Amino acid sequence: MDKNGLLHAGDGAAALTWMDAIVGNRPVTPRDGYAVEINALWYNALAFFEQLSQLFGEHAFDLDGLLRKIRQSFQDTFWIENKRYLGDVYSQGKLDHSIRPNQILAVSLPYSPLDPFKWKAVVRTVEEHLLAPCGLRTLSPEDPAYRGDYVGNQATRDRAYHQGTIWPWLLGHFAEATLRVAEDRTATREFLLQHLRAFLKKHLPEAGVGGVSEIFSGDAPHRPDGCINQAWSVGELIRLYCILAQG
Repeated sequence: MDKNGLLHAGDGAAALTWMDAIVGNRPVTPRDGYAVEINALWYNALAFFEQLSQLFGEHAFDLDGLLRKIRQSFQDTFWIENKRYLGDVYSQGKLDHSIRPNQILAVSLPYSPLDPFKWKAVVRTVEEHLLAPCGLRTLSPEDPAYRGDYVGNQATRDRAYHQGTIWPWLLGHFAEATLRVAEDRTATREFLLQHLRAFLKKHLPEAGVGGVSEIFSGDAPHRPDGCINQAWSVGELIRLYCILAQG
């Protein structure tokens, strides 16, 4: 933890987040420094810990000051005011403005380090740039580094792995964030259900029959690839169905 309360890690030589592809001993998607989803998770974990300590009357130390510091630092570091979304990683004095799905966790998690009036803008950016029938793209198609087809040898595929390739597990966080900002929760729930059902109706017979693939190419027709029955794809879609079933 830095003095501003945020977590930072790495020196550019290792891939430390879930975007972990390496080619030629170098990360394809360098994310050393302050990663947006890591710090959203960090804030969420501390806020949950504070709630538990209050519930059980075990006040080991006061987290109020630290949580306020993290909240302010998070917004000062990641929020791009003129574009109305969160940057992906802050490293060596610069914020990466790439539009990636990691920012959605700052809205989907129970405890958000982001001011509520900024949530809708984040969800809108993710929906407009990253939402696909089968998940969220890992990079906006408008980005010069975007790779829309997961094909070729191992190195070529790894260069696309988190540079536009779609991951179904991200639909869970996208749906939670979307419901959180919805003005009409019933209509939003129906939209999400139809989106999920259309995806599964098309996909379940086409790869690992009855399972959900790990990834899909960012460009249409979004060919399934990677593991043919991926645990976190399946698990998140089951979790999403449970969320939507609650109404």
